[in-house]
Amino acid sequence: MGLFDFFKKKQETVEAQEALDKGLEKTKEGFFSKITKAVVGKSTIDDEVLDNLEEVLVMSDVGVTTTLKIVDRIQQRVARDKYVGTEDLNRLLKEEIQALLAENNSNDFETFEYGAHKPYVIMVVGVNGVGKTTTIGKLAHQLKEAGNKVVLGAADTFRAAAVDQIKLWGERVDVRVVAQPMGSDPASVAFDTVKSAVANGDDVAIIDTAGRLHNKVGLMNELTKIKNVMQKVVPGAPHEILLVLDASTGQNAIEQATQFTQATDVNALALTKLDGTAKGGVVIGISDQFKIPVKYIGVGEKIGDLQLFNKRDFVDSLFK
Repeated sequence: MGLFDFFKKKQETVEAQEALDKGLEKTKEGFFSKITKAVVGKSTIDDEVLDNLEEVLVMSDVGVTTTLKIVDRIQQRVARDKYVGTEDLNRLLKEEIQALLAENNSNDFETFEYGAHKPYVIMVVGVNGVGKTTTIGKLAHQLKEAGNKVVLGAADTFRAAAVDQIKLWGERVDVRVVAQPMGSDPASVAFDTVKSAVANGDDVAIIDTAGRLHNKVGLMNELTKIKNVMQKVVPGAPHEILLVLDASTGQNAIEQATQFTQATDVNALALTKLDGTAKGGVVIGISDQFKIPVKYIGVGEKIGDLQLFNKRDFVDSLFK
């Protein structure tokens, strides 16, 4: 790496950290004001403080199951160290959340470069309105910036707006889009996209799918059909089934994750709109509950504000 590339990389890292800090501002404000109230007038972490902390975490959309784990861990720490006071609560909380996320068998992703498969096929799922198409566009941009040749497949053929939106993103970030008329078979579009990616020597193919949470059987059949036709062209495709969730919907995002993980083999998550919500705690709950890596987070409107999720950076930013 040359000196120019080194400083460019360093500058990008600083900008990404600043975007993360800014994106989590609303969550931090709500989180810390509630924790401050939980310990007011207390010098030791007693049962009442732990009860209050439990309420704070649940209200921050960490989720009941994950909250109970965190509170139990802190209770054990307090029992071991008799001299822990309320001024240590933030530090303990930060350490235990980081430890919990580290145990979830999810690796942090370092770059937007995928070298294991070519083409690397990503099938994107999620309900309408969560920022699915925007995430696809921003992801295509990041992948292209990392030196990948990218193609998009507009397989959400039930909404004309979805196909048009993908085409607009294709023009904006200068990547090819494979599309068919509205109402076409989504599996046919996916097949054409992957076939085109192979013929064109593309590194990554990203397939959009319909954002409908109709009955689970229908969803399962549709996604299975799309997977099967892609495997005829690229065995093992899709390599990534990315579920996009809107962090601002809190517990509803967890419900959507439940539905989609039952319908298909989701192996990566993207949490959008973290900058517009005080419910950033849902990232912790989803990561813990589903044991599926949170791979991308959306922390702003700018094209570069889709970030690779890093557990340590996220929790550090949350507690700054």
